[in-house]
Amino acid sequence: MRAQFSIFLGYFLSSARDLASIIAVIAFFQLIVLQQPIPNLGEIIGGVLLVMLGLTFFIRGLEMGLFPIGESMAYAFARKGSVFWLLLFAFCLGFGTTVAEPALIAVAQEAASVAAVGGVIEQTETAMNSYATGLRYTVAISVGFAILIGVLRILKGWPIHYLIIAGYVGVVLMTTIAPAEIIGIAYDSGGVTTSTITVPLVTALGVGLASSIKGRNPMTDGFGLIAFASLTPIIFVMGYGMMF
Repeated sequence: MRAQFSIFLGYFLSSARDLASIIAVIAFFQLIVLQQPIPNLGEIIGGVLLVMLGLTFFIRGLEMGLFPIGESMAYAFARKGSVFWLLLFAFCLGFGTTVAEPALIAVAQEAASVAAVGGVIEQTETAMNSYATGLRYTVAISVGFAILIGVLRILKGWPIHYLIIAGYVGVVLMTTIAPAEIIGIAYDSGGVTTSTITVPLVTALGVGLASSIKGRNPMTDGFGLIAFASLTPIIFVMGYGMMF
């Protein structure tokens, strides 16, 4: 029990150090530059403590749950030797984690509201829900496809830079023909997909798979899946905007 508390305290202090720079910046500009007292100081202190606790539980939970399960499943699929099931699992993992990503849900809802106000879609709840859902599933499918390609790269040993360069060439070409209203959303979609749920599981999958395949190096082959997951949504969302 004492050992667990010591580990938890270490994570809590680490979270406090990570947040210290943010707190210092806000305090400096509020007190020195703006020369105004910090409003609702008690509530802010309470909120900061909750954020520290949240980060502590989140990081500890990653190490206890998400990282081990991702790596263990990668080892299991490698031992099974079935490329089809491994690629299907990679796609489903990318799709499932992205659909559940809180940041993507928030961005999709905001995009639907702005699109309705701007006259791109009808200003009705049904139209906005349909737009947001379509955007979420488009991004989720793109991330599933990205993880599939990334896993195939690990299996085949393909150089990552060729795939990334080809992908960004596709992004540039799509940007020139996509509607202006969808370009910003597409680029933001590439960022919000790689957040709290997707990153731990996908990273664990890549590292575990590269560690379990002979001739693969976890440092050079295991990482890079997140880059694909950030890239493909840009292309897919711009295609979504061109179609709908």
